[in-house]
Amino acid sequence: MRTCNQLLQALSVGECDSALTPLYALDGTEASLKEARSRALHVVRSFQAAFSPAPGVPAALFSGPGRTEIGGNHTDHQHGRVLCGSVDLDMLACAAPNSRRTIRVRSEGYPVLEVSLDDLCPRPEEENTSAALVRGVAAKISQLGHTLGGVDVYASSSVLSGSGLSSSAAYEVLLGNILNHFFCGGALDAIAIAKIGQYAENVYFGKPCGLMDQMGSSVGGAVAIDFADPADPAVERLDYDFSQSGHVLCIVDTGSSHGDLTGDYAAITQEMGSIAAYFGKTVLREVPQEQFRAALPALRERCGDRSVLRAMHFYDDDRRAAQEAAALREGDFSGRFLNLVNASGQSSSLYLQNTWSTADPRQQAIPLALAIGAELLDGTGAIRVHGGGFAGTIQAFVPRERLSLFQSGMEALLGQGKCHVLHIRPAGGCVVFA
Repeated sequence: MRTCNQLLQALSVGECDSALTPLYALDGTEASLKEARSRALHVVRSFQAAFSPAPGVPAALFSGPGRTEIGGNHTDHQHGRVLCGSVDLDMLACAAPNSRRTIRVRSEGYPVLEVSLDDLCPRPEEENTSAALVRGVAAKISQLGHTLGGVDVYASSSVLSGSGLSSSAAYEVLLGNILNHFFCGGALDAIAIAKIGQYAENVYFGKPCGLMDQMGSSVGGAVAIDFADPADPAVERLDYDFSQSGHVLCIVDTGSSHGDLTGDYAAITQEMGSIAAYFGKTVLREVPQEQFRAALPALRERCGDRSVLRAMHFYDDDRRAAQEAAALREGDFSGRFLNLVNASGQSSSLYLQNTWSTADPRQQAIPLALAIGAELLDGTGAIRVHGGGFAGTIQAFVPRERLSLFQSGMEALLGQGKCHVLHIRPAGGCVVFA
């Protein structure tokens, strides 16, 4: 293990370049590698300034990436299938053990938060705060039988706020990897760390999320997940190299706010649930599609047409997520995979109906961005709503030769800096360099 000064020396002479390249320089340019090296140096120096570690204390660099949903829009809460992936925007941290029974985290731009390892019970007043996530991750790892010690963490985030890239999952996965490295001997694998993060978010943070966000961040690359058993989902990492696809992943910020959309999100779960309840089930995955189709007239009367349409979306997008994974396994990106992504986007718009809120019909930034984006793609690539919907971001796979046209067109509509070029990175949460 290296000290902070030894980390700085290794970064300065390029000794860390082979570790940084597959995380941050996926476009193959020296400029991206130089930027990654500079950011890592900044994080280590900032750690030293914030915590003044004692000489000889081992330190390491850690990463918790954001994640993007690729397939399966609103299928996970019905125990369906999804396809997601980790991206090259992340939380990068330098961390080292301290002599206290305390976890201290300094997120760039924020004051230090401290969590005592002697008090790991949930605190209602901490709900929806970073302290809740720190306490929850530490609590779960302790429950698993590991003895934790104090640690200091300085973290810098490049995960876009409000982008649907799940900064909370990145934070949880980052913390899980830090504690795993220093106190668990690396015993926790990526799936265990994802489940620890979900526990922290559910029990301590107060958000009843599924496991897709944490799994996408923790496992790395493209990840196919089947939530038929949500307590033990089937997880498959797909070794597809997106850099060889001839397309670029873009996340476009439409500038619309997620505020006051809780009711819209809840309605999707409630309406899909009402269809399942008609058959005496809890979620749609438990209802065979043939039974659903045979009961359409009665379901329209009992549950309403929108509930029926949203259930239709579930069955189709659940199947599409599995088909997208198969297309990547077979290397069929430009044909089958892109067609499935487009079909998923159309289903979200027409059946799931999560591209704008009926509470504010004047605000339809996502449908407008999808319409202009489709015009710019002109029959190539693929485009869809990204994440929960109703506001926020859209996702597009853009042919490299059309990237400049697409990016300039979207930013002419939405503003400079709104179209972000991302990469699916092959590694999830990890120790970058130690």
